Amino acid sequence: QVQLVESGGGLVQPGGSLRLSCAASRSIFGFLSMGWYRQALGKQRELVARIKYGGNTAYVDSVKGRFTISRDNAANTVYLQMNSLTPEDTAEYYCNAQGFDSVQYWGQGTQVTVSS
Repeated sequence: QVQLVESGGGLVQPGGSLRLSCAASRSIFGFLSMGWYRQALGKQRELVARIKYGGNTAYVDSVKGRFTISRDNAANTVYLQMNSLTPEDTAEYYCNAQGFDSVQYWGQGTQVTVSS
C-alpha cells in the first residue's frame, strides 16, 4: 500500500510563500506522474501542478510563474514551492501519484490559507 504524506501547509499573508512536501512510502520512480491538486470550499478539486516520470512539468494557468513543482528522487519526495500567494490560493492541497497501471494514490491533504 502506497502512502503519501503531505506537510508544509499553514497560514500565510498575501504575497508570501510556502513550500509543500509530499513524502512517498516507496520510490517515486515507480509512478508515472506525481502532482498537487487543490480543493477550495465549494469548488471542485483541480490539478495545480504535475511532474511526469521523465521530468516534464505542467501547471494550471492561474499558478504559472508563481508555483514550482520539483522532486528529490533520493528522498522519495515531491515539493510544491508556492510564491506570491493570493487569497485565491486558499484551499486544501492534496498530493497525488499515478502508477503505470493507472492506479491513483492520494495523500490526506494539507490546508493552505492565505489571509491578512
